[in-house]
Amino acid sequence: MSSSDFDVVVIGAGPGGYVAAIRCAQLGLKTACIDRWIDNDNKPSLGGTCLNVGCIPSKALLDSSERFEQIRKHSAEHGIQTGPVEINIEQMQQRKRRIVSELTAGIRALFKANKVTSVNGHGCLIAPGKVRVRASDGHGEDQVISAQHVILASGSEPTVLPGIEPNGKTIFDSSGALDFDTAPSTLGIIGAGVIGLELGSVWRRLGSKVVLLEALDKFLPSTDSMIAREAQKQFSRQGLDIRLGCQVTQVECTSQDCTINYRQGADDRSVPVERLIVAVGRRPCSDGLLDPACGLQINERGFVEVDQNCATAIDGVWAVGDLVRGPMLAHKASEEGVAVAERIASGAGHVDFATVPWVIYTDPEIAWVGTTETQLKTDAIEYRAGVFPFAATGRAKAVGMTDGFVKILAHADTDRILGVHMIGPQVSELICEAGFAMAMEASAEDLARTVHAHPTLAEATHEAALAAAGRAIHKINR
Repeated sequence: MSSSDFDVVVIGAGPGGYVAAIRCAQLGLKTACIDRWIDNDNKPSLGGTCLNVGCIPSKALLDSSERFEQIRKHSAEHGIQTGPVEINIEQMQQRKRRIVSELTAGIRALFKANKVTSVNGHGCLIAPGKVRVRASDGHGEDQVISAQHVILASGSEPTVLPGIEPNGKTIFDSSGALDFDTAPSTLGIIGAGVIGLELGSVWRRLGSKVVLLEALDKFLPSTDSMIAREAQKQFSRQGLDIRLGCQVTQVECTSQDCTINYRQGADDRSVPVERLIVAVGRRPCSDGLLDPACGLQINERGFVEVDQNCATAIDGVWAVGDLVRGPMLAHKASEEGVAVAERIASGAGHVDFATVPWVIYTDPEIAWVGTTETQLKTDAIEYRAGVFPFAATGRAKAVGMTDGFVKILAHADTDRILGVHMIGPQVSELICEAGFAMAMEASAEDLARTVHAHPTLAEATHEAALAAAGRAIHKINR
């Protein structure tokens, strides 16, 4: 075995790990980042799940499929005449792979520029301050890297349902569903959450008949109830077959297709599909991360226990991102990575978990930050709500994307913004203003008195803030 000494070693090069490594290096810490990801060309690929088989490739496919549907269904109303419109899925996939390749190369360049040592292999904490690295292919000599601080950032992986394991032919996880070379005629998805809805949206637009089976009786329970109702209405109108309260009991496969057997209420039902995606969530990627002798353990759900500062029970060992408590979101992981780097360097770092935004990249998009009406009612907090529809904004009318609305919840006494919930065009971008306002402890009045450019989609946020005080301009106040 050989050894190297660093100030910080990071295990994992996803959004939490690579960002933590870069920030550590910026702060003058000698840093190494260990990552085991190997791409389809058998080459190391930085960026973790998010960049390789998650956030980025899925958004690339979502964009391609949206463009296809827009041209096919809506070009004529703009006076654009086209002939038969077809989709070349292989070319679409090539574009996706090119985007991923360019971004992974970008991380390599950032590591080089910041003097972060990149190590490919499987990292395992064997003792405080010591990490064993085993080659990703299982061959070659193990390496031990020593560091004063270790940041665990190994991310997460798709949850597997016993008896419904991916086979690469008829059953796929969320990663495999990004690599289809054809649009299946019928597509079943177990799970109608964020991942299931996004993947279902892609393949529905490309021609698949999609049915989503959700175990819960309530659709998108984490979102505001008004948002969830509007979303279910819009997705059903588009052709997504969303079935709630469905407990999958068995999946029977042939070489060509499969049949999903499930129980809905008191009834046993079945649905035949050409392909099936299992999208029931993600679990921490913690298997093999900790040597039993290292002194640190994972809990029964696979998470590493940390305090509010992402510190584990072992001094000098930290954990961030999907490996720890809180939402499994790339931007949350990145902020935790930055905060830990700054705590190591200076003793101070901060993440405001109350203003972490959530986004579902469907069409219409869904985004929210802060508390919902249900939570406020449960906590007996008095509030005022302001709602404004995109259909009443000039920009939404001009671009032909009028579905949805913005909803702002403000404290009844202080007027402080408690939550902002949106469904509509480009709300993944609009939610940032809401998060900033909440981080600055702004009131709805502050937002209402901020001049918004006209015509913009952001005017819906401005008017929702006005509506919270009953004085919206472009809708009737009730």
